[in-house]
Amino acid sequence: MAVTGDVWQGWRVPPTPAGQLAVPNLHRAARIEDAVHQLVERRLRRTGWRMNIVAYTGYGRPGWVRVMCRVLLGRPDTRQRGRLEKVRGWRSFTTLPAKHVTVHIEAGGVRHEARADRSGFVDTLVEADLPPGWGTVRLSVPDAEPVDAPVRILDPDVKFGILSDIDDTVMVTALPRPLLAAWNTFVLDEHARAAVPGMAVLYERLVTAHPGAPVFYLSTGAWNVAPTLTRFLSRHLYPAGPLLLTDWGPTADRWFRSGMEHKRSTLARLAKEFPDVRWLLVGDDGQHDQEIYREFAAAHPENVAGVAIRRLSPTQSVLAGSLPAPAGRPSSGPVGQKWLSAPDGAGLWMLLRDAGLV
Repeated sequence: MAVTGDVWQGWRVPPTPAGQLAVPNLHRAARIEDAVHQLVERRLRRTGWRMNIVAYTGYGRPGWVRVMCRVLLGRPDTRQRGRLEKVRGWRSFTTLPAKHVTVHIEAGGVRHEARADRSGFVDTLVEADLPPGWGTVRLSVPDAEPVDAPVRILDPDVKFGILSDIDDTVMVTALPRPLLAAWNTFVLDEHARAAVPGMAVLYERLVTAHPGAPVFYLSTGAWNVAPTLTRFLSRHLYPAGPLLLTDWGPTADRWFRSGMEHKRSTLARLAKEFPDVRWLLVGDDGQHDQEIYREFAAAHPENVAGVAIRRLSPTQSVLAGSLPAPAGRPSSGPVGQKWLSAPDGAGLWMLLRDAGLV
């Protein structure tokens, strides 16, 4: 998080006073993790390891932009300008963060500073007068090469967007089953992951039918796998868009993060940041997407154009840890909402077309 003050739709969050760093009363697991990181960091720095930046895709509107990145330690001969290396899953979770370092952000010709958190993450809003469309902001830290982070700036005239789950919606993972999830995440090569049939074509047709519409990918997955997910989406021809992931490991107040709470808070944030945008929410019936989308649609009906649920097969439902839905039973949502369900992208496209959403 930044300690220099965030900017949100014209107002600024007061910065932390100079010389003071707000440190929460950390959970025991987080304190243990920090102690281990500190010990390992001292040894690695003595062997010549230095900082590098992994840039994530940000977003915003003319006047502000949300910038996201992570600062890690790496070998001098492997530091690359934010290049997304191909690594087997488990290696993504053995990174060492550079804690509480200052990151310089250059956006629209204006320089800002933000401070990484205890996991090396920076997630901040900065003032930036960038034109609608795709752009970049430059990120740098001392003794490291700067990197450019892509950002998607929404045109104020855009009133439609797509917000998609990832696991079992665009990529087959059967995530909730513990052993299979561990295999998919830590062992399986990314090229062995399968795309859900027809979903990439569906999204491409949607953005063609709604020029300028953004595609956001919301998942309970950790930021560690962001490079892998980015490559997967690009390789299978999904439209480019920001990933909205979450942290890995102990948090400040608990052993494990709450994936459902991450999705709820992210949806609420997007509704506040883009009050005029109506989202097509895309998910699956194997996890908690229906419950979360139903809550959001009831609380923010003006921000929901419709809900499209990818219906898992009986076998996929069992692997995903849920019961198969009765055949032919339609999904239900809040009164007045367009709530559609089909087993693949082609089926969802026909339902969305018939519902007048394309």
